[in-house]
Amino acid sequence: MNDLSRYPYLAQIDSPEDLRRFPVDELPAIADELRRYLIEAVASSGGHFGAGLGVVELTVALHHVFETPHDRLVWDVGHQCYPHKILTGRRDRITTIKKKDGLAPFPRREESEYDTFGVGHSSTSISAALGMALALQRRGDPRKVVAVIGDGAMTAGMAFEALNHGGDVEPNLLVILNDNGMSISENVGAMTKMMASAMSSRTLNAWRERAKKAMPRESFFGRFFKRWEEHAKGMFVPSTLFEELGFHYTGPIDGHNMAQLVNALETVKALPGPQLIHVMTTKGKGYEPAEKAQIEYHAVGPFDPVAGLVKKGAPAKPTYTDIFSDWLCDMAAADERLLGITPAMREGSGLVRFSREYPQRYFDVAIAEQHAVTLAAGMAVEGAKPVVAIYSTFLQRAYDQAIHDVALQNLDVTFAIDRAGVVGPDGATHSGSFDLSFMRCLPNMVIMAPADENECRTMLSTGFHYNGPAAVRYPRGTGPGTKLAETLETYPIGKAEVRRRGHHGLAILSFGTMLAPAAVIAAEVDATLVNMRFVKPLDEELILELARSHKAFVTIEDNAIAGGAGAAVAECLAAHGVTLPIQHLGLPDVYLEHGSREEVLTMAGLDLPQIRHAIRARFPQFVDAPVASAG
Repeated sequence: MNDLSRYPYLAQIDSPEDLRRFPVDELPAIADELRRYLIEAVASSGGHFGAGLGVVELTVALHHVFETPHDRLVWDVGHQCYPHKILTGRRDRITTIKKKDGLAPFPRREESEYDTFGVGHSSTSISAALGMALALQRRGDPRKVVAVIGDGAMTAGMAFEALNHGGDVEPNLLVILNDNGMSISENVGAMTKMMASAMSSRTLNAWRERAKKAMPRESFFGRFFKRWEEHAKGMFVPSTLFEELGFHYTGPIDGHNMAQLVNALETVKALPGPQLIHVMTTKGKGYEPAEKAQIEYHAVGPFDPVAGLVKKGAPAKPTYTDIFSDWLCDMAAADERLLGITPAMREGSGLVRFSREYPQRYFDVAIAEQHAVTLAAGMAVEGAKPVVAIYSTFLQRAYDQAIHDVALQNLDVTFAIDRAGVVGPDGATHSGSFDLSFMRCLPNMVIMAPADENECRTMLSTGFHYNGPAAVRYPRGTGPGTKLAETLETYPIGKAEVRRRGHHGLAILSFGTMLAPAAVIAAEVDATLVNMRFVKPLDEELILELARSHKAFVTIEDNAIAGGAGAAVAECLAAHGVTLPIQHLGLPDVYLEHGSREEVLTMAGLDLPQIRHAIRARFPQFVDAPVASAG
């Protein structure tokens, strides 16, 4: 916990109501303390960093001008919410963020009345704030609603759907466009180029202010200047788009100038109808290493604030993301039809190397998951072989496109699904708990779950060479350290692997990375162990053969039990009229809290002791017999 004696202003602020007692001229000093407090807190515990540093002044100004929580404040994504949490009663717990039983990494309604809307995925803020504003308007409630959205999040179609609607119904809604030129990586696309014109407009604004002082507004030159100003604004500032959508545009203004921020917020607070303030900020502001290396300082582990982040040597084992990264480049060298697609997750999904070695075959579509999937479908129509690298939790946003545009047309698209299963510190919004459930019901789709690193590489090749839609889902972090094949081998579609044969009538069917604990249990109780590999199509021939020779099944997966891989096994048995006791182990029917990956697996009942206990409790007649040697 930070020493509050070094933060005399923050020590007096337990809520925004306390903040509002200070005069405006003291707000810069409060912002300075808040920034230093944030640096010290994140350096000690880790967490999202650069985005929060960039909105310190904005956060102070918003809570000072608006009567939060009576007035509604909606943050987008939530990477930038740490200063907000510090000012809203969570100052002394900020170092617990992302930890088990600690603060959530994103705004969460259950955590605080100041967190008006739970977020984690990008580009939801305007829609949510618009819904609040319309509901309040219907009952004659005059409170204000403010949405804060970054320019990176503005690349998503959902943001423009909300703007299109908001400008038509004229709610009392304020949108703050926090423009820093960054998502996690640099922003890309035509929208980014348009926003960049506002940077040059800072010079224009400075020249304009000097001209205003030099000539009276009522003079001929003053009137001429006013008309010229209106035309120039449309040339240099992206105001026209928002004005045409029905939002009154203010800006761009310096997001680190407290006086300008407060003045702009006070002005629009009194205005009716939809308003948009365009604020220019710097990600990582106030901490030089973060300003210079904005990607590296987006999210950090604990570090020395004096020394900054220290580059570590290569890990002892490659992560699954590393496996994908190398495979993508190897396969691209072997097949020129391969194209790589990411929705703004170049670093997270492992496409940095590919983007450098094959820049003409690399497509970062910005935060636009739906577009990414249908773009891949269009590429496949013309004979390309696109690979969509996407987090499990983000693929949820493109589910209709996966169904309607890819699977329905049986198009040759490979989905490399990262962060599948339990993710950990980022919490429920980022947990890849459902992809097996929502993907396996799609006709034409092949779905694979590797148990180790080499299986991941081989399955990616298998999916790529399959003439139709295929998905490989793999977890965050490292695997058991299996040696990788240098070749691009493939598996027969739908074939499982029997790892050991037991003698007591119990078969454990493991999907994906749960094979490691399953192997320990199988050896302890002399059970048959199957590495299923394929979730769809299932190896039905093997399942039915095992059903004839065994008395009970256990299925284990790091996906939701509801509709998951185990359910597919049960459906197979039922379809063939086979009645067999079957136990499903997987993620329970709840949203799992944040913590380390190991802690979340424990919460889910999927650590080794709990798996052992669950199987022994359900099938004591099979597991208490003397263990025979493995055959």
